[in-house]
Amino acid sequence: MISVNIIIDNPEWKKKKFKIINYIKKNIKHLSKKPILKKKHSFSILLTDNKNMKSLNKKFRKKNKSTDVLSFPFYEKKKLIKKIKKEKEIYIGDIIINLNKIKEKHSKIKFKQELTRLWVHGFTHLLGYDHKKDKEFYKMRKVEKKIFQILIK
Repeated sequence: MISVNIIIDNPEWKKKKFKIINYIKKNIKHLSKKPILKKKHSFSILLTDNKNMKSLNKKFRKKNKSTDVLSFPFYEKKKLIKKIKKEKEIYIGDIIINLNKIKEKHSKIKFKQELTRLWVHGFTHLLGYDHKKDKEFYKMRKVEKKIFQILIK
């Protein structure tokens, strides 16, 4: 089972708050029905803007620019696996999504599809996957595709 806490910190997006939150929660509920995770996992998503994302990216990654998604896993993959064996419920981390970046791409890609792509990407990071090396990238991509297949059905 997967649960999520969604926070919107930008007034521009609060107008669309219920549509966005309901959409994400519907996705999470659908994903929870599949046995992808055996324990209860919870995480948070912060939906923000370019200004806040740039500030967070600078503070935590030393990059003075905005980005589309940041993930802050609570555990490295090995520690997460150990934790899963011991605990019934695990808080796996935080995802921050820049809604302005999605809006910029909106002409090319549908908003909901891009929003889903970003939270799934962030979610796989919380599960301990990364894409620093090609081998890791392909493993992470495979997990993302598996999640997308579940969400599409």
